Amino acid sequence: MNDHGYIGDKDRYLARLKRIEGQTRGIHRMIDENAYCIDILTQISAVNAALKGVALGLLDDHLKHCVADAMSDGQEADAKIEEASAAIARLVKS
Repeated sequence: MNDHGYIGDKDRYLARLKRIEGQTRGIHRMIDENAYCIDILTQISAVNAALKGVALGLLDDHLKHCVADAMSDGQEADAKIEEASAAIARLVKS
């Protein structure tokens, strides 16, 4: 099994995702209880920001670990850079 760049922070990422999951359940509950629209939208914005934070952390880990390792090992780094660029484009697009 390959160790990915985020392995050192895996527990932190999992804990953050658990909190995001709880926030998402909270949004579900707010809608079920007919909460005020703006309050729901505020919570959705918070979940989006939290997910982007996780994504940016994973991207940073990918660049520092996977891309850097490919470059230092003389592997085909272009493919890793293209892969990272595509991931960045998806994040910016959302």
